[in-house]
Amino acid sequence: MGIGVRIFLVTDDDTLRRIPLTRFERLLRHTPVECLPEYAGKWVRYVSAIVELVKRKPIEIIQIQYSYLYFDSEGKIDEREQEKEARLAVEALPPLLNIQSSQKVIDAQHHFAKKRYDDLYRWSPSKTMKQAIFKAVFGKTATDKKLP
Repeated sequence: MGIGVRIFLVTDDDTLRRIPLTRFERLLRHTPVECLPEYAGKWVRYVSAIVELVKRKPIEIIQIQYSYLYFDSEGKIDEREQEKEARLAVEALPPLLNIQSSQKVIDAQHHFAKKRYDDLYRWSPSKTMKQAIFKAVFGKTATDKKLP
């Protein structure tokens, strides 16, 4: 048994394009030679699925995330947008210490930041898209599997 990650870019016509995790990591690390020029200047939906593997075959999806990436004019992941996303993600974290100066005032900044984060960087798949992801992860023979 093991754990694997499947990354899919979603094109404008809802086609899934699987890219190797190593290539995705190079894109995220801004490796100079790694780019996807066909996505230059575009917001692109992507799916990240963490799967349980047996003999290198996926048997279950443990977690799935539906997110956006912004590519710059060269087809590289835009570093400034990536920084904005990271800052907003940190703002969305609940406070570690719940110290309030007044019992009448509730600190809800992290709730609003989470809503902004979800609105900007998350998307929800349709039932058809979920089925396509399921098929892309498991192949044609996976009729008894469930998508989280």
